[in-house]
Amino acid sequence: MGAIVIALLILLVFGIPIGIAFGAAALIGGNIFNIPLDAFASSSNKAVNSFPLLAIPLFILAGQIMNQGQLVQRLIEFSELIIGKIKGSLGYVTVLACAFMGAITGSSVATVSAVGTTIGERMVERGYKRSYVAALIAGAGLLGVLIPPSIPLILYGATVGVSVADLFLGSMLPGVLMIFIFLIVHRILLNKVYAPVSNGAGSQANGALFQTDKKKVFFRSIPALLMPVIILGGIYSGIFTPTEAAAVAGIYGLVISLIGRTLKVKQLSKVFVLAALSSAAILSIIAFSNMFNYLVTLERIPQNISEYAISITDNRYLFLFLVFLILFVVGMFMETNAAVLLMGVLLSPAAKEFGIHPIHFGVMLVTAIEIGLLTPPMAANIYVSAKVNKSSLVEMFPYVIWFLGGAILLVFIIMYVPFLTTWFL
Repeated sequence: MGAIVIALLILLVFGIPIGIAFGAAALIGGNIFNIPLDAFASSSNKAVNSFPLLAIPLFILAGQIMNQGQLVQRLIEFSELIIGKIKGSLGYVTVLACAFMGAITGSSVATVSAVGTTIGERMVERGYKRSYVAALIAGAGLLGVLIPPSIPLILYGATVGVSVADLFLGSMLPGVLMIFIFLIVHRILLNKVYAPVSNGAGSQANGALFQTDKKKVFFRSIPALLMPVIILGGIYSGIFTPTEAAAVAGIYGLVISLIGRTLKVKQLSKVFVLAALSSAAILSIIAFSNMFNYLVTLERIPQNISEYAISITDNRYLFLFLVFLILFVVGMFMETNAAVLLMGVLLSPAAKEFGIHPIHFGVMLVTAIEIGLLTPPMAANIYVSAKVNKSSLVEMFPYVIWFLGGAILLVFIIMYVPFLTTWFL
């Protein structure tokens, strides 16, 4: 079985599409262990034929509607209106905008792309170094994974059998803590990366805008601000499930975008196509990875890992540290959703043996894996942000390290302060 896992990792390292790599490794293993092919077909179909996973395409659609309908721009304007007079305010606004976007899309890369296209160039014009802008957006994009609703948390919950709503509750305090950590990092670096541009007329015009249009900015931001409230409020009040919340979010975003004329009917085809492509990519990974998960379950790999972990140590905190090291390396080489699907199945039984609550372990696992979005060779957030903000990767890294350090600090806090994720139990 170890050879099959190694084969999977080699396929991924050499750039084979993630879903195909999982499927190929599963079929190779099935041939070795004489597992009927129709068993893989049924496991694949069962994986995606899931009501909780229906939330993924619906949240992606809601995010596309928010982005194409300029609702993200409304959120940025509102945030800038509130804290616009603070030095370096646009950097703080960017972090908050990523948090808002994360509360709508549940995707880190989508958050980086949306915020980068709407605010990146504006930060450069205000006097920020382009490389820092790209690094800030790449780092703050991690909030797209941690702030509920979160696609990786949905995947973990559906795969391991944990309440998605409880996982969302468990990630709330860590998400808020990540916001504060990134705000602090921005403040520490501010004097090195920001030289205010005062071009007279431009600055006065900007000030005049906020002096005369404060009410206008506030009122047109209200519909966008209500989106996270509707999603999370509806879930936690018991009005609807996370999947139903995703559907409501999509319909709500569509209605207010069309009524506000920020989205035209002729643009809808583009919105649905983009959402469909992103959804198909994620769901294909889920289907094929479940074939691999089916194989490792039949071969009792999770149980073997549990027994091996217990033989090494009986200390849960040392176990969590070892898990973090594994997840950190895995995140460097695997796409986030695929890594969550694989490592959740492999490691959650061992965590259970150590008495670690599945909510605590799930939030810690997802947070540790998402760090891979900032660590090469995967580093999807860095690549997307560099492209959107027209920045050099080499120039970004000195600043990315700060946000990477902040994210690692958060993982350790989550690991050793379980209350952050289980406070509601």
